[in-house]
Amino acid sequence: MKNRGEENSLTCRIYLVRHGETAWNAQLKFQGHADIALSAKGLVQAEKLSRRLAKCEIAAVYASDLIRAWEMARILARPHHLNVIPCIAFREINFGLWEGLTVEEIKKEYQELLRQWWRGPLETRVPQGETLNEVVNRVNKLVKEIIDKHATQQIIIVSHGGPIRAIVGAVLGMDLNQYWRLRLDNGCLTIIDFPAPDKGIVTLLNDCSHLEDK
Repeated sequence: MKNRGEENSLTCRIYLVRHGETAWNAQLKFQGHADIALSAKGLVQAEKLSRRLAKCEIAAVYASDLIRAWEMARILARPHHLNVIPCIAFREINFGLWEGLTVEEIKKEYQELLRQWWRGPLETRVPQGETLNEVVNRVNKLVKEIIDKHATQQIIIVSHGGPIRAIVGAVLGMDLNQYWRLRLDNGCLTIIDFPAPDKGIVTLLNDCSHLEDK
């Protein structure tokens, strides 16, 4: 039987980070692939999380190539003297014609389609966008590749609400049509340990304690 230390040495630990707040987050607009930068608040959130993770032994930092995730990742990578590895696969779901709109605005033109999307996002395609199933496949394929590459290391992945829910939901074996039940705030930290690529253990979810005023 392996002791606790031996078990930890054979585990890939992924620090999953949702990017900090943007102006569109504050306005409750769908962002998708729209390249919206972090707001002043979002940059502060990034700095706070960077301080929290500064003493972790991070081997690599991966991020969505969208600027809100990329900016966050660069701040997190700085104490570890690492370059960020950009990954298109970690982008948010492509919301097509819904990008830049609020739920209320979407309801005016796409009310029935919005109902379908909430009931079954895995197979419902947003106009000029993609299905959640396509996001799940691209995201989790890359996660498995990263785990294989960093089987005994700690890494950071900075992404978006949709992809992170896809990762956590797959690990938990949940019906991903219900993925919206996983709350993920801007700037939050989720930790998953992978003793093997198909054996993830969620050890922390949506933790924002580093963002609290002290």
